[in-house]
Amino acid sequence: MEDKLSIRVNVAERYYPLKIEREDEEKIRKAARMINEKVAQYKQKYTDKDTQDFLAMVALQFVIKLLEMEEVSDDAPLINAIEKLNTEVETYLSKSEVL
Repeated sequence: MEDKLSIRVNVAERYYPLKIEREDEEKIRKAARMINEKVAQYKQKYTDKDTQDFLAMVALQFVIKLLEMEEVSDDAPLINAIEKLNTEVETYLSKSEVL
């Protein structure tokens, strides 16, 4: 049985019907709320622009934040440092065994 939920989400004063997993509802509604809050901030600051401009700026802002978070959570440098330390420890231990 399909456990999809039909909801309507308001994004920038437009409603979008979605079929979603029940466990995703809160996340989707929170995302829409965050977008609407940012659009409202831009509307207050810039009165000579339209909603499309605000949505573009919000999208840019959120993607920049996403990219910054991806950089922070990149484990590759940490893994490389650990591998290097592991190699140095193994080399030291193998030299100690010879002595």
